[in-house]
Amino acid sequence: MKANLSALRRFVLIAAALAVLRLPPAAAASQPAVAVAAASNLVYALAALDAEFVRANPNVKVTSMTGASGSLVAQIRNGAPYDVFLSADLDFAQKLIQGGGAPASSLRTFAFGRLVLWTTKPGLDLGSLAALVRNPAVQKLAIANPESAPYGLAAMQVLEKLHLQAAAQSKLVRGENISQTAEFVETGNADAGLVALSLVLSPKLKDRGHWQEVPAEWYAPLGQAAVLTARGAANPTAQAYLDFLGSPAAGKILEQFGYRLP
Repeated sequence: MKANLSALRRFVLIAAALAVLRLPPAAAASQPAVAVAAASNLVYALAALDAEFVRANPNVKVTSMTGASGSLVAQIRNGAPYDVFLSADLDFAQKLIQGGGAPASSLRTFAFGRLVLWTTKPGLDLGSLAALVRNPAVQKLAIANPESAPYGLAAMQVLEKLHLQAAAQSKLVRGENISQTAEFVETGNADAGLVALSLVLSPKLKDRGHWQEVPAEWYAPLGQAAVLTARGAANPTAQAYLDFLGSPAAGKILEQFGYRLP
């Protein structure tokens, strides 16, 4: 009986060893991975950036989430497992640093966003924002929430600079983030909107409606800021992703989506 048990143990050990040898490399060691939280204006560019990063690093797994910059900061502060934060402006990235959620040494500006006036309504003249706001045919003007979305804040800065905040007040509809704001315009639920150029140049929207760029001097620079989170600071793959954002390959993608490079 003991001999049979010993033989059985040897069989089990040998079978286990052979099973380990048959495991693919990814199962023998954990796969390098990076989790990215990015402002909504980057949603389409981000897909292309992630694909290029994986093409250059085939063994890496990238997961991405987009939302309003302010909302993402709140999520990270509450323990959301992100390694890299891409903000639509410098302020929210600095707020994350000030709260201890990211090391200041990792902060960098990798692009500058651009604001445009966009409509899918045929025949709607975008030549003058002031005329458009005062046009009785324009009942809804979409902007992002200025408290959590930098593009929304930029939109309010434009309206204030042109002394249009009073005239526009009753017409404003606010998206939770800039992607939702663009959706209001795309679906016709808003007559026009102040949105990110990166969205209207995306494959999904580039043939929809027409747009006019808002002069950059009318709003504070939309510096797209990248920073490692406190969690990501210990992840070499997160650092590699951060470095990648400053590469010529990433720059080419960003320019295709209308961003200006530093």
